[in-house]
Amino acid sequence: MAQQASRSLIMFTGIIQAIGRIHDYETRGADARMTIEAGGLDLSDVAQGDSIAVNGVCLTAIALTPATFTVDVSAETLRCTEGFSPDAEVNLEKALRASDRLGGHIVSGHVDGVGGVTQFEQQGESHFVEIEAPGSIARYIAAKGSITVSGVSLTVNQVSGNRFTLNLIPHTLTQTTLKHLVPGKRVNLEIDMIARYVERLTTYTQIYDKD
Repeated sequence: MAQQASRSLIMFTGIIQAIGRIHDYETRGADARMTIEAGGLDLSDVAQGDSIAVNGVCLTAIALTPATFTVDVSAETLRCTEGFSPDAEVNLEKALRASDRLGGHIVSGHVDGVGGVTQFEQQGESHFVEIEAPGSIARYIAAKGSITVSGVSLTVNQVSGNRFTLNLIPHTLTQTTLKHLVPGKRVNLEIDMIARYVERLTTYTQIYDKD
């Protein structure tokens, strides 16, 4: 599981606030430092040390200008995620505040796996998407449940084996990088955290609550 931030209470909603672009990408051994153009993201209330989700990955801002922020990305995060390359567009979301509306679902910013797009085609005004998830997380994905795809909160339509389908409305395509999906493209996936706790509760009950 890719995890960059150390503060466990940081949460996101999966509602993308802006599309940014990786402006500078500096390799530092197996790690990397990126400076990201924030696009329309308001950075006036972001301080050094605050968290921003970049393509669904919780990263810590180590430096800021009015229009950019800089983050360090560990080798482990680079290994477990997709979408970090020079000049790439990225989905951006600032960390959730206690007073904010929860428009999507609770997202931790910890990527559980990388999936592959198998279909992406227009159907009416929307687009149909099929994604194949890694077997290690496929069991957590349920029809009509929530999933985060490259930082975007979405509702699963159907599930068959390791594959699941989504419907992307025009607004989602306009406001996120998902407009660039094509068969074969890899995407960051975060499962609904409720599924994790349900499995943990079930497993614990089976092992320890036998009486």
